[in-house]
Amino acid sequence: MKVMNNIDKRNRLGDEPFQFRVTKDNTVFLDYNGRQVKILKGTEAEKFLKRIGGAENTTEAQLIMAKITGNFKRGNERKNEGTQ
Repeated sequence: MKVMNNIDKRNRLGDEPFQFRVTKDNTVFLDYNGRQVKILKGTEAEKFLKRIGGAENTTEAQLIMAKITGNFKRGNERKNEGTQ
């Protein structure tokens, strides 16, 4: 089991802000708080699907998506408060 205590100090990943969708042609769409932030195709999508499939829990899956999108640990993440 991996120790992730210091990675998500503000518990942003506990809210599960990241989701992903896979199309028939294996294109992966990554969303952050319901907004599309990244598209993965080809080898990059295959590597992502392999990594996400090996995630031990939802927190680890969230961390994988956070690292790929680059939308984590900048200090400017906001919770979705319904304002758009």
